[in-house]
Amino acid sequence: MDGSVGPMRVLVTGGSGLVGRAIERVVKKEGKEREGEEWIFLSSKEANLVSAEETRAAFEKHRPTHVIHLAAMVGGLYKNMRQNLDFWRNNVHINDNVLNMSHEFGVVKVVSCLSTCVFPDKTTYPIDETMMHNGAPHDSNYGYAYAKRMIDVHNRALFQQHGRKYTAVIPTNMFGPHDNYNIEDGHVMPGLIHKTYLAKSEKHLTHNHPIGCFLSDVN
Repeated sequence: MDGSVGPMRVLVTGGSGLVGRAIERVVKKEGKEREGEEWIFLSSKEANLVSAEETRAAFEKHRPTHVIHLAAMVGGLYKNMRQNLDFWRNNVHINDNVLNMSHEFGVVKVVSCLSTCVFPDKTTYPIDETMMHNGAPHDSNYGYAYAKRMIDVHNRALFQQHGRKYTAVIPTNMFGPHDNYNIEDGHVMPGLIHKTYLAKSEKHLTHNHPIGCFLSDVN
């Protein structure tokens, strides 16, 4: 992640989540940990990053040189629509605490994970990262979206004022092992997988009487 001299200690926040577990799998099973390199996968059970005190304690304990910031309050469409204030406040606190402690403890590099929801609802395609702040995000999850956007603002301010080279990535929608398969609060793909599993296990492969119209049939 960086060419700095000395041991590299990488702290992964959100280490027990979908992306964190995938990174851990690659590091520990496929790539192995290289000499002079230590990885710490931090879960919410070990530190509640909404709390400034617990975030500081985690940084004091692990003293990371690099941070991969994945931790967030996340949820599906309906949960976002019901709790926009909670998504805004909790994620702003998490991101502010992690980035502030990274700066205070002299972390060399931080890579934060954003979301596709940061992009404007009304936009042109193809989309790229330069368009992130060009308009309001979709109204359904604006709390989460704006909190994620503020990571970019925080990074730019840290670079301008302190020369910190912290960055963020905007991956596409992801699903896989260790996802949230809750039908009500999860995302679309894990929710569909859960529904399919239930349908197969209960031997009900269809529900109700859906009506579909093949596109080529429309004149």
